[in-house]
Amino acid sequence: MLILGASGFLGGALYKELHRYYDTYGTYHTGKIFSDNKHFIRFDVVQDSIYEVLNFVRPNIVISAIRGDFQGQVEAHEDLCDYAKRTGTFVIYLSSANVFDAFTNYPSYELDKTLSTSKFGKLKIRCENFFLNYLPEQQYAIIRLPMVFGANSPRVREIKNAILLQEQVEVFPHLIMNTNTDKKLSQQIHYIINRKRFGIFHLGSNDLIHHQEFINEIVQKLDLKIKPNFKLVYTSNFDRYLAVLPKDNKLPGHLAITNEEVVAESYAY
Repeated sequence: MLILGASGFLGGALYKELHRYYDTYGTYHTGKIFSDNKHFIRFDVVQDSIYEVLNFVRPNIVISAIRGDFQGQVEAHEDLCDYAKRTGTFVIYLSSANVFDAFTNYPSYELDKTLSTSKFGKLKIRCENFFLNYLPEQQYAIIRLPMVFGANSPRVREIKNAILLQEQVEVFPHLIMNTNTDKKLSQQIHYIINRKRFGIFHLGSNDLIHHQEFINEIVQKLDLKIKPNFKLVYTSNFDRYLAVLPKDNKLPGHLAITNEEVVAESYAY
């Protein structure tokens, strides 16, 4: 198994969950900590060819949690799709709720049409389409994610640091969303691999919440004894949805999570 972007937040959580059960390799971009680990391979999405990593590891499963230069990502995923088509490798691609960010009136389900107005959403759609259009469905799992939090997540660290430095914390009062944690996501993907599930998955909490309310709850749990300075950002005059919910491709109940549980798991450092 190969995890692209294993030194990042989500890739690292996946490596931690999976390496005890599978012969798992991961890529990293920077950081001396990984250079001594023989299962970590340095990979620069702009300068390096992904074929070199794939031909070295020869994985039967590739999980892509890679970030970085957008054009580099497009080329890497195009090459990954070509490799998978030739070798039968199973690909798990971490996508985003942003593939639906042009639709604001309702939550999105697995078979809904994708359309985005953001550069990030358009990138994710383009990479998704490589696998959707060129691989058999049994050969991929596209994982669309909402905002992901967790005990040491970049989002929680950012909120904490902003409050400690008495900087503004952005909240979107009209945004309705769902969430997940890195730990729960890793368990969900472990299940998908173990049970040989495939297709499109929407892995968010099974309930929805306003962004402002959710961030308020995170801040209360952090209990920093400093009054936060919220910056209210209004991108529309009405409530808008950026939430991914499952309908056609559900996981078992024990793998579900609620926003309340996400908050509870996002403050323990």
